[in-house]
Amino acid sequence: MTSDSETQQAIIGRGAASALPGTRRAVLKAGAALLLAGTGLFPARPVQAGAGRSHGLSFFGDLKYPADFPHFDYVVPDAPKGGTIVLQTSSWLYNQNPITFNTLNNYVLQGDGALGMGMTFTTLMAGALDEPDSLYPALAREIEVSEDARTYRFFLRPEATFHDGSPITATDVVFSVETLRRDGHPNIAMELGLVAEIAAEDPHTVRAVLAETASKSVALTLAAGVPIFSATWWQGRDFRGALSTPPLGSGAYKVRDFSFGRSISFDRVTGWWGADLPAFRGAYNFDVVRYDYYRDRVASFEAFKKGDLTFREEFTSRIWARDYDFPALNEGKVKRDEVPDGTPAGGQGWYFNMRRPKFSDPRVREALAMVFDFEWANKTIMFGSYQRSHSFFENSPLKAVGTPGPEELAILERFRGRIPDAAFGEAFVPAASDGTGRDRRPVLQAANELLVAAGCRREGRRMLLPSGEPFTIEFLDDDNSFEAHHNAFIRGLELLGVTATYRVVDAAQYNSRKRDFDYDMLVGRFSTPLYPDGFIRQFFGSASAAQPGSYNLAGVADPAVDELLTLIVEATTRDDFTHATRALDRVLRAMHVWVPQWYKATNWFAWWDVYGRPPVKPPYGRAVLETWWLDRPKAEALGRGL
Repeated sequence: MTSDSETQQAIIGRGAASALPGTRRAVLKAGAALLLAGTGLFPARPVQAGAGRSHGLSFFGDLKYPADFPHFDYVVPDAPKGGTIVLQTSSWLYNQNPITFNTLNNYVLQGDGALGMGMTFTTLMAGALDEPDSLYPALAREIEVSEDARTYRFFLRPEATFHDGSPITATDVVFSVETLRRDGHPNIAMELGLVAEIAAEDPHTVRAVLAETASKSVALTLAAGVPIFSATWWQGRDFRGALSTPPLGSGAYKVRDFSFGRSISFDRVTGWWGADLPAFRGAYNFDVVRYDYYRDRVASFEAFKKGDLTFREEFTSRIWARDYDFPALNEGKVKRDEVPDGTPAGGQGWYFNMRRPKFSDPRVREALAMVFDFEWANKTIMFGSYQRSHSFFENSPLKAVGTPGPEELAILERFRGRIPDAAFGEAFVPAASDGTGRDRRPVLQAANELLVAAGCRREGRRMLLPSGEPFTIEFLDDDNSFEAHHNAFIRGLELLGVTATYRVVDAAQYNSRKRDFDYDMLVGRFSTPLYPDGFIRQFFGSASAAQPGSYNLAGVADPAVDELLTLIVEATTRDDFTHATRALDRVLRAMHVWVPQWYKATNWFAWWDVYGRPPVKPPYGRAVLETWWLDRPKAEALGRGL
């Protein structure tokens, strides 16, 4: 994943599906509602989806919407259709690259995938943006779950078709699952590998059986994370190869045109079979969705000011604080808003590549992390816009705080002697400075002592590793807009005697090096669902540490962590899940696998004032493509032919 701003964007889509077919909310956009539901702070939901036949699927079985719901609450069901929206992306997944693309297949490891391709496919079920783990009918009109929650039957809509008019059948669903788990991107292939059996019982019935080791989250991935491909169209084609022809889809949009590395546009499909389904009513309102690519955020901001881009999510505090002062905004042609965001902020930071010997000692990692002066950087570089991240589950009830409660302690005791002793005390919190940059001597002295204890030694102004080699660090990036933040860290490291450099490479080289774990440190951000999801093993599991292209950026490979992950994935109650996740948070923070950065609980939106939007934004997503529409009177008043 690249870093082109202060708020690092999501590296993988997880959790309940987005309203957009074939996509997942980028790294679960879910807030505390799921956990609060069991505390009396959130009203109980009367609809249940457990064993048997149902209109919905949920990890814990509680659904907000009944079988006869007309539409999701957060949409305007009769929103007008038409017009164009031109934007960049705020999240990406699998092989997608936010600054370039060279293939129309973003479900494989190879190449740089195009943004928006998920809109061209349908999925079996679709998620709501006001629930964190619930799915509702899409291609599948109903679902049947066995008593042991291992066997799932999906009953397909006979009226559903691909864009060429050919019917979508159970054979296409089976083909899609089998293709992805054999040839797909490792991060989806690994999870679908836990589907023990997938079969077409008849043209409109699919049976899937989960492996005994699979959690119910695999069913959510199967239902909402698998794009349905045409088996006929792919016959004779290499799924793993580069793709320059748009594949046959079945979603609300289809590819209109594209220019590799520059832009890709999608047309809304007239007469789409899913348009009037409750999960899609009021959605897909733009006739054309276009993604434009820019080498950096500065160039894209200039394009936005000129109106080449019509919507922008801002990620840089300097620009938000100082540069939104241009004629179109001052004349009211451009609007901007700071929108509250209740979703988990996740874990953004500089990740150590612990596969490299120089980062193998936790004392070394702790020492290096101490050097970063967040308070100075936030005040000087980021206009005080952010809060310091402490947790891998920031801004969520999964964050460990203070000393372990009795339930967390009972879990941690199972691993005593195998996890850092610090995990049993106060959850690790980075030391705060006074923001002046003048109080660093005690911190640097303490960091130096840790390095010496780990076998490093000082030679003049240089810090040497235990091997006698100079201690050097290369920070890898593919965009230099994050340079000031790196330089603030680098200056501190230099005072410690560590020679650090900031290297910016092209997107292809960056993705290749990241896939092959060929880096010292880089910035990453992820967030995990507020329900037990096996995908968390992709971030911290031993199996993913050596898997090319995985999201285990730090290379965490620890048996105790693996066992904690199993407790999380196998949790059957919210309480068990919460306590196990907090225990994991304590252990990871005590291991010092990263240098935590920052987060904020709002989104910064700016747009040309030609759009309408619902009065209330749903809590678990940006919901722009899902719910906004073109306001023609506004567009005509601005003289914009959108």
